[in-house]
Amino acid sequence: MAKKFDYGQGIYYFNIRNGGHNSITIKRKDKNDAVNRFLSYKSLGKDCEWLGRWEGKKFADTGMPSAKSA
Repeated sequence: MAKKFDYGQGIYYFNIRNGGHNSITIKRKDKNDAVNRFLSYKSLGKDCEWLGRWEGKKFADTGMPSAKSA
């Protein structure tokens, strides 16, 4: 299933997979907020995928966040 929205430039994104082909895309403007939320979902046992910061044509800052980077 294709995404039904446009990514915003300079905004951080991550996906939460719900099994099968279903996933929810979460966005945050602030990196610390995005990392903290991502780690919160991971601590709950959710299957999460960090996408990074959208730069218009591709994602940047795609390294998997850790508690140290929050």
